[in-house]
Amino acid sequence: MNDKTILITGCSTGIGQCVARGLRARGWRVFATARQPADVERLQAEGLESAPLDLRDSDSIQKAALAVLERTGGRLDALFNNAGYGQPGAVEDVSRAALREQFETNVFGTHELTNHFIPIMRRQGGGRILYTSSVLGLVAFPYRGAYVASKFALEGLADTLRLELVGTGIHVCLIEPGPILSRFRDNAHVAYRQHIRADTSPHRQQYAAMEARLTKTGPAAPFTLPPEAVLKRVIHALESPRPRPRYPVTAPTYLFAALRRLLPARALDAVLRRAGGGGRR
Repeated sequence: MNDKTILITGCSTGIGQCVARGLRARGWRVFATARQPADVERLQAEGLESAPLDLRDSDSIQKAALAVLERTGGRLDALFNNAGYGQPGAVEDVSRAALREQFETNVFGTHELTNHFIPIMRRQGGGRILYTSSVLGLVAFPYRGAYVASKFALEGLADTLRLELVGTGIHVCLIEPGPILSRFRDNAHVAYRQHIRADTSPHRQQYAAMEARLTKTGPAAPFTLPPEAVLKRVIHALESPRPRPRYPVTAPTYLFAALRRLLPARALDAVLRRAGGGGRR
């Protein structure tokens, strides 16, 4: 496996960091990217090859892609599009600017980076493209509309890309976690404080519960798993000769995927309202 190369986005903490370490231990040559220079330096200090990458910035995307290809002699075997964050807030309180910022990272930047490497993989005769989606790429929870919209969009792009790349040797896989131990809530709280005016919103009571959830210590939801649960799915998606289109992770993802197929829309809405907890979960 020593000759296999992979670029992973969003490696500062959580899933990205865990997968980068786990794949390196399996013999992959890992390029672990992060947005902040301090995180890049820390990853390099761990012995990982790292480069700065801000998905909101086309120039940063191009520089990171070229830097990786220069180091690999123009080859990349796999891309794991993991970076992203969640913008909390009621749909009516999410501004156009906030929604655009959510999509710049979770969708537009991810799409641009992927398109840099598809021609490389075509010339190689194969490759793997993985995306971190979410259970909220399958169903909607209240007060997570911007994030839900970005993950629904990502799922649509990945599904279409998989159809278009049939016969190229390039496999496209969606990793769909539910609650995973990470700094996701911390980053969501920053985005919430930056973009949502809770004091003037008709949803201010729900926001009080949301703040308590976002600042809570420890797991905020039942069935939360460590990021190693995602690593296991990523390894299969990368190394199996027949990778699956989708890899659910955690019990809630399996549950809500089944309920989406089985329940009529109004019944599913009732379940999702309760499961979403008005922002408390």
